[in-house]
Amino acid sequence: MTTHSTGFDPNQVTFAQGLKRIEAAVHKLGMDTSKKVLTSQDSQAMAAQKLLTVTNVPGGFTKWQLPVFLDKPSQLFITLAAPNAEVPEHSHNEGAGIRFIAGGSIIYNGKELTAGDWMYIPQGAKYSFKVGSVGATMCYCYCCCCAGSVDLFDEVSNPPVIRGA
Repeated sequence: MTTHSTGFDPNQVTFAQGLKRIEAAVHKLGMDTSKKVLTSQDSQAMAAQKLLTVTNVPGGFTKWQLPVFLDKPSQLFITLAAPNAEVPEHSHNEGAGIRFIAGGSIIYNGKELTAGDWMYIPQGAKYSFKVGSVGATMCYCYCCCCAGSVDLFDEVSNPPVIRGA
């Protein structure tokens, strides 16, 4: 870990150097992240986690880079999903995205993704999932807007009421 007189320094490499590190790990593992949805529960992602572990963290923490990255400007969304809700098969043709499970769970391709898990969805890849029995809280980062068309024209000054807020 690099430290200065002020203590912990998390920024030791450039963004470009970080991308090269991801690309090297993906190449070493023979991963193709351009076509298939990849989750933290996939064996290649688990192997990548070991290759992409970093040491610039304080004691008691473990940190690693994901073996994917978004190459366009991105927007963040938070989603609360009801228990057992289903998302039908669809794709994001405008760009790739990453979904992080913050709480609860979703079932994708027979695997349950729980808090701390993630999934990478390449541009144009079709996928669907079902929410687990206790619901889910998720953070999405997409290279597209993913807002409904009516939302684009609705008054921002008149937002809907959000339960629990």
